[in-house]
Amino acid sequence: MTQIQKVNIGISTCLLGEKVRFDGGHKRNRFITDVLSDHFSWVPVCPEVEVGMSTPRESLRLAEDGESVKMIAPKSGQDWTERMEAYSEKRVQSLKAHQLRGYILKKDSPSCGMERVRLYNQHNMAERKGIGLYAKSLMKAYPNLPMEEEGRLQDPRLRENFITRVFTYDRWCRLRDQDVQPKDLVNFHTAHKMLLLAHSETIYRDMGPLVAQAGSAKMETLLDQYEEKLMAALKTVASPKRHTNVLYHLAGFLKEHLNQDEKQELLNAIEEYRQNWVPLITPLTLMQHHFRSLKHAWINTQVYLDPFPRSLALRSSI
Repeated sequence: MTQIQKVNIGISTCLLGEKVRFDGGHKRNRFITDVLSDHFSWVPVCPEVEVGMSTPRESLRLAEDGESVKMIAPKSGQDWTERMEAYSEKRVQSLKAHQLRGYILKKDSPSCGMERVRLYNQHNMAERKGIGLYAKSLMKAYPNLPMEEEGRLQDPRLRENFITRVFTYDRWCRLRDQDVQPKDLVNFHTAHKMLLLAHSETIYRDMGPLVAQAGSAKMETLLDQYEEKLMAALKTVASPKRHTNVLYHLAGFLKEHLNQDEKQELLNAIEEYRQNWVPLITPLTLMQHHFRSLKHAWINTQVYLDPFPRSLALRSSI
């Protein structure tokens, strides 16, 4: 696929190199600023600064208070909970104007951490079971929006999964911006069949009955239900086993068009990927070489073959 227009991605400001951290520093992430910036337009948010905290400032922590969670500056004892929660609710609503396709959050942050943020009990002991106050509001407001912490993007499979979700969500949102007809939903589902099977065959099977209702059910409700399942399926990281199953399925379209040596070469490439000897891009490149000469209409629609810009080279590492 060729990506012409950048997509809007929300991001914790410190990850772009801005000095907004409590100690006056930043947490610039080179993959984000040097690679993803070619494809993403950033919508930076720093909850602490935007809520009125200074830079530098006293550090913050999440603390248990009965059944609730507080955001406390432990040195002074200042409680920022109400201001941060009020700010977060308002700020996440303002993001609708940016038509975000994803969000990258700062891990471990008492405002932006998605999971495993240190949560202190009454004995001043911490457990990694908290969620940042801003992140909590964000996830509640946009449950289908692809979100990830920058630390997890160091993992090649999680990185590829997040980028896949972002560009799929973009395609989906662009479809929904139109007057969606039943055939449009059918075509979208058909084009994403192999991609969905690589992530969750179970959810893919559940989506079939929804698509079958196109034309009879209320379209807006149907699209909401489909979107929820689409993004839930893709949130499941595609395993080598599922990728291998998809590759063999696609290879079946070539069996009548390749000679014996070509068939064996392709099967060997798939098997070498299954054995973790070569990355996913190896059998895919060979397969796409053969598909170009085949010019199969259905194959040419399959997003699985190019779910994001090739220049990101994400399938060279999984």
